[in-house]
Amino acid sequence: MSNILNRSLRAKFTTLILISLSLSMQSCGQNSESKKMSPTKINQTMNNGNLETITLAGGCYWCIEAIYERLDGVVKVESGFSGGTMKNPSYRDVCTGETGHAEAVQITYDKTKTSLDEIFKVFFTVHDPTTLNRQGADEGTQYRSAIFYRNEEQKKAAESVIADLTKAKVYSDPIVTQVVPFTVFYKAEDYHQDYYNQHGSQPYCQIVIRPKVEKFEKVFKDRLKKQ
Repeated sequence: MSNILNRSLRAKFTTLILISLSLSMQSCGQNSESKKMSPTKINQTMNNGNLETITLAGGCYWCIEAIYERLDGVVKVESGFSGGTMKNPSYRDVCTGETGHAEAVQITYDKTKTSLDEIFKVFFTVHDPTTLNRQGADEGTQYRSAIFYRNEEQKKAAESVIADLTKAKVYSDPIVTQVVPFTVFYKAEDYHQDYYNQHGSQPYCQIVIRPKVEKFEKVFKDRLKKQ
Protein backbone atom coordinates (compact mmCIF):
# COMPACT_ATOMS: atom_id res chain seq x y z
CA MET A 1 0.00 0.00 0.00
CA SER A 2 2.83 2.39 0.80
CA ASN A 3 4.05 2.12 -2.79
CA ILE A 4 0.65 3.36 -3.96
CA LEU A 5 0.73 6.31 -1.64
CA ASN A 6 4.30 7.51 -2.09
CA ARG A 7 5.03 10.93 -3.46
CA SER A 8 6.47 9.70 -6.77
CA LEU A 9 3.19 8.01 -7.65
CA ARG A 10 1.32 11.05 -6.45
CA ALA A 11 3.32 13.07 -8.97
CA LYS A 12 2.35 10.55 -11.66
CA PHE A 13 -1.30 11.09 -10.81
CA THR A 14 -0.71 14.82 -11.18
CA THR A 15 0.92 14.35 -14.58
CA LEU A 16 -2.00 12.27 -15.76
CA ILE A 17 -4.37 14.99 -14.60
CA LEU A 18 -2.44 17.59 -16.57
CA ILE A 19 -2.56 15.50 -19.73
CA SER A 20 -6.26 14.80 -19.45
CA LEU A 21 -7.33 18.06 -17.82
CA SER A 22 -9.49 19.12 -20.73
CA LEU A 23 -11.38 15.83 -20.48
CA SER A 24 -11.74 15.68 -16.73
CA MET A 25 -13.63 18.83 -15.83
CA GLN A 26 -16.80 16.89 -15.04
CA SER A 27 -17.74 16.18 -11.46
CA CYS A 28 -16.11 13.10 -9.94
CA GLY A 29 -18.93 12.56 -7.54
CA GLN A 30 -17.54 15.07 -5.07
CA ASN A 31 -18.67 18.45 -6.42
CA SER A 32 -22.06 18.16 -4.78
CA GLU A 33 -20.34 18.09 -1.39
CA SER A 34 -19.22 21.70 -1.57
CA LYS A 35 -21.47 24.52 -2.66
CA LYS A 36 -19.54 27.29 -4.38
CA MET A 37 -20.31 30.98 -3.91
CA SER A 38 -20.96 33.23 -6.90
CA PRO A 39 -18.14 35.68 -7.85
CA THR A 40 -20.30 38.60 -6.69
CA LYS A 41 -20.85 37.06 -3.26
CA ILE A 42 -17.14 36.23 -2.94
CA ASN A 43 -16.18 39.85 -3.68
CA GLN A 44 -18.69 41.16 -1.17
CA THR A 45 -17.45 38.73 1.47
CA MET A 46 -13.78 39.49 0.87
CA ASN A 47 -14.46 43.14 1.66
CA ASN A 48 -15.76 42.13 5.08
CA GLY A 49 -13.72 43.65 7.91
CA ASN A 50 -14.22 40.49 9.97
CA LEU A 51 -11.95 38.42 7.75
CA GLU A 52 -8.62 36.99 8.88
CA THR A 53 -6.04 34.81 7.15
CA ILE A 54 -3.88 32.01 8.51
CA THR A 55 -1.42 29.77 6.66
CA LEU A 56 -1.03 26.14 7.71
CA ALA A 57 1.03 23.17 6.55
CA GLY A 58 0.06 19.63 7.45
CA GLY A 59 1.23 17.28 4.72
CA CYS A 60 -0.33 17.19 1.27
CA TYR A 61 -2.15 20.46 0.67
CA TRP A 62 -4.89 18.66 -1.27
CA CYS A 63 -5.95 17.07 2.04
CA ILE A 64 -5.96 20.22 4.16
CA GLU A 65 -7.65 22.27 1.44
CA ALA A 66 -10.50 19.76 1.06
CA ILE A 67 -11.19 19.83 4.79
CA TYR A 68 -11.25 23.58 5.34
CA GLU A 69 -13.41 24.08 2.25
CA ARG A 70 -16.12 22.28 4.24
CA LEU A 71 -15.81 24.25 7.49
CA ASP A 72 -18.54 26.81 8.06
CA GLY A 73 -17.09 30.31 8.26
CA VAL A 74 -14.21 29.64 5.88
CA VAL A 75 -14.49 31.97 2.90
CA LYS A 76 -11.52 30.93 0.79
CA VAL A 77 -8.83 28.24 0.75
CA GLU A 78 -5.81 28.24 -1.56
CA SER A 79 -3.13 25.59 -1.96
CA GLY A 80 0.46 26.72 -2.29
CA PHE A 81 3.88 26.94 -0.72
CA SER A 82 5.38 28.81 2.22
CA GLY A 83 8.45 28.82 4.42
CA GLY A 84 11.13 28.41 1.76
CA THR A 85 13.82 30.44 0.03
CA MET A 86 13.10 30.09 -3.69
CA LYS A 87 10.94 32.81 -5.23
CA ASN A 88 7.86 31.70 -7.18
CA PRO A 89 8.53 27.95 -6.88
CA SER A 90 6.64 25.46 -9.00
CA TYR A 91 5.19 22.22 -7.71
CA ARG A 92 8.05 20.33 -9.34
CA ASP A 93 10.58 22.61 -7.62
CA VAL A 94 9.05 22.00 -4.20
CA CYS A 95 8.85 18.24 -4.81
CA THR A 96 12.64 18.13 -4.90
CA GLY A 97 12.70 19.06 -1.22
CA GLU A 98 15.43 21.57 -1.96
CA THR A 99 13.46 24.86 -1.93
CA GLY A 100 12.72 24.82 1.80
CA HIS A 101 9.00 25.30 1.18
CA ALA A 102 6.20 23.37 2.80
CA GLU A 103 3.01 22.51 0.99
CA ALA A 104 0.58 24.87 2.69
CA VAL A 105 -2.94 26.20 2.57
CA GLN A 106 -3.89 29.83 2.97
CA ILE A 107 -7.22 30.04 4.78
CA THR A 108 -9.39 33.14 4.85
CA TYR A 109 -12.20 32.94 7.39
CA ASP A 110 -14.95 35.09 8.89
CA LYS A 111 -14.27 35.63 12.59
CA THR A 112 -18.00 36.02 13.27
CA LYS A 113 -18.68 32.49 12.00
CA THR A 114 -15.63 30.55 13.13
CA SER A 115 -12.56 31.25 15.25
CA LEU A 116 -8.83 30.81 15.33
CA ASP A 117 -9.34 28.27 18.10
CA GLU A 118 -11.62 26.19 15.88
CA ILE A 119 -9.23 26.50 12.93
CA PHE A 120 -6.50 25.00 15.10
CA LYS A 121 -8.78 22.30 16.54
CA VAL A 122 -9.52 21.13 13.02
CA PHE A 123 -5.84 21.30 12.10
CA PHE A 124 -4.71 19.08 14.96
CA THR A 125 -7.57 16.65 14.36
CA VAL A 126 -6.97 15.91 10.69
CA HIS A 127 -3.19 15.47 10.55
CA ASP A 128 -0.49 13.91 12.71
CA PRO A 129 1.63 16.68 14.28
CA THR A 130 4.12 14.21 15.74
CA THR A 131 5.73 12.88 12.55
CA LEU A 132 8.72 14.94 11.44
CA ASN A 133 8.66 15.89 7.76
CA ARG A 134 6.08 13.24 6.97
CA GLN A 135 2.37 12.55 6.75
CA GLY A 136 1.61 8.93 6.04
CA ALA A 137 3.67 7.84 3.03
CA ASP A 138 4.33 11.42 1.90
CA GLU A 139 7.87 12.15 3.09
CA GLY A 140 10.11 15.19 2.83
CA THR A 141 10.46 18.62 4.39
CA GLN A 142 7.69 19.87 2.08
CA TYR A 143 5.26 17.71 4.09
CA ARG A 144 6.21 19.10 7.49
CA SER A 145 3.69 20.34 10.04
CA ALA A 146 3.81 24.11 10.47
CA ILE A 147 1.79 27.15 11.49
CA PHE A 148 2.85 30.38 9.80
CA TYR A 149 1.57 33.15 12.07
CA ARG A 150 0.90 36.70 10.91
CA ASN A 151 0.58 38.42 14.26
CA GLU A 152 1.13 37.94 17.97
CA GLU A 153 -2.44 36.72 18.50
CA GLN A 154 -1.96 33.86 16.05
CA LYS A 155 1.42 33.00 17.56
CA LYS A 156 0.09 32.87 21.13
CA ALA A 157 -2.99 30.88 20.10
CA ALA A 158 -0.83 28.32 18.28
CA GLU A 159 1.60 27.95 21.17
CA SER A 160 -1.30 27.69 23.61
CA VAL A 161 -3.09 24.90 21.77
CA ILE A 162 0.16 22.95 21.41
CA ALA A 163 0.86 23.37 25.12
CA ASP A 164 -2.66 22.19 26.00
CA LEU A 165 -2.40 19.13 23.74
CA THR A 166 1.01 18.29 25.21
CA LYS A 167 -0.22 18.70 28.79
CA ALA A 168 -3.26 16.52 28.10
CA LYS A 169 -1.01 13.87 26.51
CA VAL A 170 -3.27 13.65 23.49
CA TYR A 171 -0.38 12.18 21.50
CA SER A 172 2.05 9.55 22.67
CA ASP A 173 4.91 11.28 20.83
CA PRO A 174 6.03 14.93 21.06
CA ILE A 175 4.39 17.48 18.78
CA VAL A 176 6.87 18.69 16.15
CA THR A 177 4.68 21.36 14.54
CA GLN A 178 6.70 24.47 13.75
CA VAL A 179 5.29 27.83 14.85
CA VAL A 180 7.10 30.32 12.64
CA PRO A 181 6.46 33.85 11.34
CA PHE A 182 4.73 34.15 7.98
CA THR A 183 6.82 35.66 5.18
CA VAL A 184 5.25 34.90 1.82
CA PHE A 185 2.75 32.49 0.28
CA TYR A 186 3.06 31.33 -3.32
CA LYS A 187 -0.12 29.98 -4.82
CA ALA A 188 0.32 26.60 -6.53
CA GLU A 189 -0.62 25.94 -10.14
CA ASP A 190 -4.32 26.11 -11.01
CA TYR A 191 -4.70 22.34 -11.37
CA HIS A 192 -3.83 21.96 -7.66
CA GLN A 193 -6.70 24.18 -6.54
CA ASP A 194 -9.93 22.54 -5.33
CA TYR A 195 -8.24 19.27 -6.20
CA TYR A 196 -10.33 16.81 -4.20
CA ASN A 197 -13.63 18.25 -5.37
CA GLN A 198 -12.48 18.11 -8.97
CA HIS A 199 -10.71 14.74 -8.92
CA GLY A 200 -12.29 12.80 -6.07
CA SER A 201 -12.23 9.49 -7.93
CA GLN A 202 -8.43 9.51 -8.30
CA PRO A 203 -6.66 6.78 -6.26
CA TYR A 204 -4.78 9.27 -4.06
CA CYS A 205 -8.02 11.10 -3.30
CA GLN A 206 -9.84 7.89 -2.43
CA ILE A 207 -7.06 6.31 -0.38
CA VAL A 208 -5.53 9.32 1.39
CA ILE A 209 -7.83 12.34 1.28
CA ARG A 210 -11.26 10.79 1.64
CA PRO A 211 -10.61 9.18 5.06
CA LYS A 212 -9.40 12.54 6.41
CA VAL A 213 -12.46 14.33 5.07
CA GLU A 214 -14.76 11.67 6.54
CA LYS A 215 -13.05 11.97 9.91
CA PHE A 216 -13.47 15.73 9.85
CA GLU A 217 -17.13 15.47 8.86
CA LYS A 218 -17.76 13.06 11.71
CA VAL A 219 -15.97 15.05 14.42
CA PHE A 220 -17.20 18.46 13.27
CA LYS A 221 -20.59 17.40 11.91
CA ASP A 222 -22.29 20.43 13.46
CA ARG A 223 -19.83 22.83 11.83
CA LEU A 224 -20.15 21.82 8.19
CA LYS A 225 -21.16 24.30 5.53
CA LYS A 226 -24.81 23.97 4.58
CA GLN A 227 -25.47 22.62 1.10
